[in-house]
Amino acid sequence: MSTAPPSSRGKKLPLIPLEPELSDHAERAARLAAIAKDVSVCRKCVLCETRTQTVFARGTGRTRVMFVGEAPGADEDRQGSPFVGRAGQLLDQILDAAGFDRDSVYVANILKCRPPGNRDPRPEETAACTAYLEAQIELVNPKVICALGRHAAQFLTGKPDAPMGQLRGRIFYYRERIMVLPTYHPAALLRNPDWKRVVWDDMQLLRREYLRSDEASGR
Repeated sequence: MSTAPPSSRGKKLPLIPLEPELSDHAERAARLAAIAKDVSVCRKCVLCETRTQTVFARGTGRTRVMFVGEAPGADEDRQGSPFVGRAGQLLDQILDAAGFDRDSVYVANILKCRPPGNRDPRPEETAACTAYLEAQIELVNPKVICALGRHAAQFLTGKPDAPMGQLRGRIFYYRERIMVLPTYHPAALLRNPDWKRVVWDDMQLLRREYLRSDEASGR
């Protein structure tokens, strides 16, 4: 039977140990920093006219799980970091309950600029940012990507017409190599608290698959 996310630190799942740094970690970090600098002056789509600042990523990637959302919101646009508003605080609580260190996972969005009024990304905006996200995935080299919300789920699974209810809770593969697990966006949980139960199920699946990948690699 499913359980809701633990409400106290005493009930949370054990903390997952950090991965050893990749041998070329410094080179990868430098390349990510260079891409972030390019993003900061990007003018590939109209969102450059309305943004306060770009929003690239947060986290070290030492736990090789990557969380990808749709686009920055108002708080993120002001602070320049993804998932820092109410939805981000809820994501941090979910990560903590599932045993993931918030600073060691890697968190990004498909779009690096906020769409006005938090509207859905337009195809040309997604296309303009795709190369940036692809580079992030290549350099972070995650074992599992958690796609947060319908837009990210459809994009990363290559199923643009699939409803979220058919995508969540299942394992897909990005470029036939990296596991992708879609789940509901934390912002959706703020509107629909009943979905917290299924997201908790998804996080437990994510944890199991991540730990299984460690066992398969002999770590």
